[in-house]
Amino acid sequence: MNMTSFSDIRSRYDAVVVGARVAGASTAMLLARAGLRVIVLEKSAYGSDTTSTHALMRPGVMQLHRWGVLDRIKMGGTPAIRKTVFHYGPETIEVAITERDGVDALYAPRRTVLDVALVDAALGADVSVVYGASVTEVRRDAEGRVNGVRFSDANGASHEIGAELVIGADGARSSVARLVNAEVLETGRHFTSTIYGYWRGLNLPETRWYFGRDVAAGAIPTNDGLTCVFAGMRPERYTQRSGGGDSLFARVLAETNPVLADAVSRATRVGKLHPFPGRTGFLRKSCGPGWALVGDASCFKDPLTAHGMTDALRDAELLSSAIATGTGAALASYEAIHNDLASAFLHISDEIASFDWDFDRIKALHKQLSRLMNREYDLVQFACP
Repeated sequence: MNMTSFSDIRSRYDAVVVGARVAGASTAMLLARAGLRVIVLEKSAYGSDTTSTHALMRPGVMQLHRWGVLDRIKMGGTPAIRKTVFHYGPETIEVAITERDGVDALYAPRRTVLDVALVDAALGADVSVVYGASVTEVRRDAEGRVNGVRFSDANGASHEIGAELVIGADGARSSVARLVNAEVLETGRHFTSTIYGYWRGLNLPETRWYFGRDVAAGAIPTNDGLTCVFAGMRPERYTQRSGGGDSLFARVLAETNPVLADAVSRATRVGKLHPFPGRTGFLRKSCGPGWALVGDASCFKDPLTAHGMTDALRDAELLSSAIATGTGAALASYEAIHNDLASAFLHISDEIASFDWDFDRIKALHKQLSRLMNREYDLVQFACP
């Protein structure tokens, strides 16, 4: 399973996938398993890290299990999470993770583990993967249909590939979405600013989500005995911060939950804090003549709900199944299903990010999310291309 060098790239593929992270690697793997000839172009390096909430919800874990990728996640030292705890001010609600369809735990892998596992699975399905590739243009035929891409390598040399389909899986700032002029169907109004980092010594076996007045936090067990801890706030507080990110992080954490703040102060931080100023969510048109979008390129939601990776896995499977079917009707059906679910997740995430709720309302929003996840689970349970 070797990466493809620039000299080995063919002139034409069934599909070019731009982006080799959760959405892109999954889509490429599934298309290749369905018999398509696929190449993935990724501008970053193999195994590189990226901003992430890490948490995978049950539908995503079920898919990784079915695809034969979950064992690799476990072998990477990702701890099993068998309980999640919600803190609404002084109230605590515990939710046990029960067994279903062979999955008895949730996982929150580092992206250096999850992305690599999915890329390796794609390579095992004979996908060609090229790193250090930045897409600069899309090719079009005489009728305006997208039929390939032009891209540059790390040395600035230009390359060209023809394809039946170009798939943008290159994140919220998707180059493919910009190049095909994908229409924005919906735009959110709110977003959360977040600061996060990793601590050793918290020893939390479960995922914990904390909600306070105008603040939120989370503690998520991940690889190497570390816990990812984040502090979320209104963006105006983030932009007006004083005393640096460390002091703001500590203040928001203490306001959200003093017990968590005390535990973090006594644990050992590994690495620096990572600020994410946030951005408003959106839903873009996900398909057009010769192109498609998947993952955050198609729909970006505020990360406070931690659904980005799970939804990316869902869309990767539904899109690849529609593409493998090979009909315009299948793609149209995919887009309708995708838009319905993505819009619902976007609206709930946007309201949660607003902080314009009391504890009764935030609990009601989480119940809505749970119902949406059940729909999501049912959709992907039998969606095998």
